[in-house]
Amino acid sequence: MGSQLALKSRIRSTESLAKIFNAQEMIASSHIAKARDVALNAKPYTDAIFDAVQALVAHTHITHPIAVKDEKNPRVAVLALTSDRGMAGPYTSSIIRETESLLSRLDAAGKQPELFVYGRRGSTYYKYRNRDIAATWEGDTDQPGVEIAETISNTLMDAYMKPAEKGGVSELYIVYTEFINMVVQKVRVLPVEIVKNETKVPDPDEEAPATADVAPLYTFEPSLEKVLDAILPKYIQSRIHECLLTAAASETASRQNAMHTATDNARNLIDDLTRKLNASRQASITQELTEIIGSADALTKKEE
Repeated sequence: MGSQLALKSRIRSTESLAKIFNAQEMIASSHIAKARDVALNAKPYTDAIFDAVQALVAHTHITHPIAVKDEKNPRVAVLALTSDRGMAGPYTSSIIRETESLLSRLDAAGKQPELFVYGRRGSTYYKYRNRDIAATWEGDTDQPGVEIAETISNTLMDAYMKPAEKGGVSELYIVYTEFINMVVQKVRVLPVEIVKNETKVPDPDEEAPATADVAPLYTFEPSLEKVLDAILPKYIQSRIHECLLTAAASETASRQNAMHTATDNARNLIDDLTRKLNASRQASITQELTEIIGSADALTKKEE
């Protein structure tokens, strides 16, 4: 009887968990379409501002810290995008594993990485292990807004603009999860950098060939410095915001997949426990019948 009570208790608790898992799956399913569309809609803007920044780099001689890497400064910023909530399968653990690998590679290369973490679970992980964290942000990792992207980008811009002797950084890496489709999400390491294209700025004294790939000349109003001060922060913010959005879509998809698997596992466990309960009940009934029949036979023999 005690075994049957234990099995019934486990079945009830597993049924409760299955309801929670199923509810979480339904919530994630209702959010995934919007999260995916928001992430895809942000890409054209990011691509456009990236092309604009590349044009600035190609047609001018820029000494801005974002466009020109300071090889003498070993400090590097690493931004890890984790989640605030659990029940998302290996989402956060994959980010942490890739971040640890990146930090090890940077240490081996003689760099001095500074860690920035977005997401409560990532920040808890590193704080528990007494890892130095330059800054952390929490809140709405599955639905990030422009405000959090602006806050993060302003912090990293300040780190970029500081001189090396005051703790400034010369590089920025973002570790995030790229949304491929509902089943596949891949962890990526994105170096935020400006790659100069090979387009040659023409020399006014030389005549370019008719088939040459010649870049147009630009004039900047009011000045190149003010244009850079306006566009480069937006460039950093757009890259971070795009990563936040695709990471949010990946987190939602990962949570839906994890909750779907958990629901199936809970139902399979309920079926297994139910079979064990039925077998235990049948064994108990069989034993009682055997005892009754044995008692009846004993009474019959005694009467004879």
